[in-house]
Amino acid sequence: MNILILNTFETKGGAAVAGKRLTVALQKQGIQVSLLVMEKKTSDTFVSAIGTSVFRKLLTKWAFLSERLQIFLTNRFHRENLFSVSTGSSGACILHHPLVKKADIIHLHWINQGFLSLQDIHALIDLGKPIVWTMHDMWPCTGICHHARDCSRYLENCGNCMFLHTPSVKDLSYRVFQKKRQYLSNSDLWFVTCSRWLRLLAEKSAIKSGNHFYNIPNPIDTDFFCPGNQKTARQLLKLPENKKLILFGASIASDKRKGVDYLIEATYLLSDLKDEVELIFCGQVKEELSATFGLKAHALGYISDPEMVVKMYQAADCFVIPSLEENLPNMIMEAMACGIPCVGFNTGGIPEMIKHQETGYVAQYKSAEDLASGIRSLLEKCDDLSFKKNIRTFVLENYSESIIAKRYIQLYTNALKSKNSGTIKKAE
Repeated sequence: MNILILNTFETKGGAAVAGKRLTVALQKQGIQVSLLVMEKKTSDTFVSAIGTSVFRKLLTKWAFLSERLQIFLTNRFHRENLFSVSTGSSGACILHHPLVKKADIIHLHWINQGFLSLQDIHALIDLGKPIVWTMHDMWPCTGICHHARDCSRYLENCGNCMFLHTPSVKDLSYRVFQKKRQYLSNSDLWFVTCSRWLRLLAEKSAIKSGNHFYNIPNPIDTDFFCPGNQKTARQLLKLPENKKLILFGASIASDKRKGVDYLIEATYLLSDLKDEVELIFCGQVKEELSATFGLKAHALGYISDPEMVVKMYQAADCFVIPSLEENLPNMIMEAMACGIPCVGFNTGGIPEMIKHQETGYVAQYKSAEDLASGIRSLLEKCDDLSFKKNIRTFVLENYSESIIAKRYIQLYTNALKSKNSGTIKKAE
């Protein structure tokens, strides 16, 4: 069995992390698997770029820019929501790539921003090989958006898209939706959603016809992400040793979807603890953000060293994720693998990862007050060793590499048998 995993990026974003972790997990089970990306960033031998020539890089750049230009023009030169949507209008033709030819199964992950167009995906389907597609957001089942929020138009046709400056019945979202329907419906695709929440949404889409849906979470290396000495971790990161520390992380904290405004409000509701509790935050975050919190804050910046990422979790007493839109966040999984309790809003796949009052706290959606209550609750019991053990045990039983890899291997086996026999085994 030869598997080819496709993802736009190698290291950037949650889907990239998840795709690479799955590649490694499958390799540990003896599966031959490669990862094909738009641009290679590491020296890992199992990762390949679609092309390294200057011409190929220019084509890739043009595919990205032309799609953004289409959205920019459609929105009448407004930059708002420029990266909230994708059209799949441009991509890199990989049909004749050696890894595609060699693969028994092609496994798509996040393929937007100029990597694969809808036409490219249709061409891959026409090869006759099983296509597995892990959904890291809603884009495969909507017209153009990655998160539909409260909109339900993707259940029928899309159109009147809230992400477009001048929405209409047959706007860009409607036109792309019809193309997806043409290319993806009745194509015998094997969709995987990382959360049960996303599977329920995807199965309702008008694009679902003829396809199959599985729910398999992302894997994590629980030998690498594990509990450690808090004092040592804090010394390495130059953090206070005599305080309770709340951890917050986001690729881009200014992104409203990450809910930093609710966290800021929550820290003011916790200001009575300012002599005992401080905040640490990481990611692409402006340092001046530190002054906006109601607690003293320490900016760690973007941490690329995996060893230091683990130390960051080990240094914390709890992890807070105030996101307003999430699928199955890697950071919750990482924190919990290190025995760190988490608090997040009741949205997306977060309630599936955090067992309320057992392994963390699920706060009422968009309630800074309940978010603060959750943080306060976790800080009160974060030194309870049995509590921390329960948190890690949940990860070991649900997200460890061997468990997730075996579930994917079973899916691959089902997909191959279905192609060979023309029968379909019911999705799990």
